[in-house]
Amino acid sequence: MAKVKKNIVALKCEVCKSKNYTMFKTKNVKEKIEKNKYCGTCKKHTTHKETKVD
Repeated sequence: MAKVKKNIVALKCEVCKSKNYTMFKTKNVKEKIEKNKYCGTCKKHTTHKETKVD
């Protein structure tokens, strides 16, 4: 079975701009990931968008 190439991406809160989560993304997906996750800084659920890992 062939291995799938994956990138590590960070998820950044849209409200306070802090990077809270990291996840794997396959190389053939072009659109950016956008998820509704809990932000510990804002203390509520907010939209998190994909950014590069530093």
